[in-house]
Amino acid sequence: MTAPEGPRAHRTYDAVIVGGGHNGLVAAAYLARAGRSVLVLERLDHTGGAAVSTRPFAGVDARLSRYSYLVSLLPKKIVRDLGLDFRVRTRTVSSYTPAERDGRPTGLLVGGGERRTREAFTRLTGSDREYRAWQEFYGMTGRAARRIFPTLTEPLPTRAELRGRLDDEEAWRTLFEEPIGSAVEERFEDDLVRGVVLTDALIGTFADAHDPSLKQNRCFLYHVIGGGTGDWDVPVGGMGALTDALAGTARAAGAVLATGHEALRITTDGRTAEVTYRTADGEGTVAARHVLVNASPQALADLTGDTPPEPAEGAQLKVNMLLKRLPRLRDGSVDPREAFAGTFHIAEGYEQLATAHAQAAAGELPAAPPSEIYCHSLTDPTILGSGLAEQGYQTLTLFGLHTPARLFERDNDAVREDLLKSTLAQLDAHLAEPLADCLATDADGRPCIEARTPLDLERDLGLPGGNIFHRELSWPYAQDGTGRWGVETAHANVLLCGAGAVRGGGVSGVPGHNAAMAVLENTGG
Repeated sequence: MTAPEGPRAHRTYDAVIVGGGHNGLVAAAYLARAGRSVLVLERLDHTGGAAVSTRPFAGVDARLSRYSYLVSLLPKKIVRDLGLDFRVRTRTVSSYTPAERDGRPTGLLVGGGERRTREAFTRLTGSDREYRAWQEFYGMTGRAARRIFPTLTEPLPTRAELRGRLDDEEAWRTLFEEPIGSAVEERFEDDLVRGVVLTDALIGTFADAHDPSLKQNRCFLYHVIGGGTGDWDVPVGGMGALTDALAGTARAAGAVLATGHEALRITTDGRTAEVTYRTADGEGTVAARHVLVNASPQALADLTGDTPPEPAEGAQLKVNMLLKRLPRLRDGSVDPREAFAGTFHIAEGYEQLATAHAQAAAGELPAAPPSEIYCHSLTDPTILGSGLAEQGYQTLTLFGLHTPARLFERDNDAVREDLLKSTLAQLDAHLAEPLADCLATDADGRPCIEARTPLDLERDLGLPGGNIFHRELSWPYAQDGTGRWGVETAHANVLLCGAGAVRGGGVSGVPGHNAAMAVLENTGG
């Protein structure tokens, strides 16, 4: 859709939003429903950003969540406020981690009830000590989640206010003050259990467990507070169902969604602004009282002419697959339908993670790349069409860790292929049959598997360095220069509503909500 006035027309909107990803759509929906005139400028030919569903395999009717997979940080408040037709389903299994002990295949299944989880810990470790430590640790994070998560859609608390809200000095020390590796090593003894806990601190973040910057703690915090529970749920219909619902709500409220419109620059005096954009037909300019930028801080600086911040490189491999059937496991005590329904951890023992980080930091691909997999279609088969579900087809999505963008710079295609082979080899080591035998083929006879490196994500989605959070995650409290909502910039009427805002990152809608609240406060809404 193009702006109704044509590419060279000049009109003033209450808000122009640069970028039609899910946060931009959240902001557009809130502002349009509040009676503001809203224009969304989106560079691509569709909205949704990284939170989209696509059919990536030729001639195969399987609609996969291509870049973002699960939902945890999206507040129910946003879904209710906007009346979104969007649902999630809880996974029956939290995780499964295969292992080999005393020469035999085994593993740790977390889920399926308290008794079964306790038995899994005992079978793996020989006692219930690790299970009791697990319950105590996640009891603490659960209490923290219930107190911290509601603050994400409120004005930023100070550090002292958030600490008081948490009202738990042990949790504050564990989450906010000491490297998460200290807590993991203090509380758990088994290497595999330690690794499963640590992974939430590393997903999308390249760090060691004891990194003094505590960026791994910030990553861990956002992974355990979602929804006030820490649960990661499956979006019914795929991630595109969320952004489709948001786009529909924004349009119904009167927002104009202009795809194929690339923003080129923003000029502002702090009271009014102009946004220059480019389409296939030429350039145009629109005026706005407020501009909300649903893009990275680097992109914001490019648009305003300000000095960009240092980019933080991404460090993940994303792989999408379609299988004819789930592979059998070497650990015969677990049904593959359970193992793959939750998060399937691969090469994620505590020492394995440390070794992989050290190798990558030294400029080498990890010899045993850590990753985790889950199967969307086990919980939500609606993403499979044309009878695929009835034939036993399943999707798999894999998220690889500790593969920073720098490793791909010499030859992205060749390194991607090498990394994919070694990553799948780590999975195959725990399977009773090769994964390749289970892959479906597309209409051209090619295996249904695609991989994306940080450099691919930078090219496809404009993520600086392929960083899925746009920059290092922030603490969810006010610091110097963060402003009242954490979306403010150096320009009074230009706000950052993307993942790089304070309390951004992940599919949450929080920055979009908070930017809209900042505008409404400023304009008496």
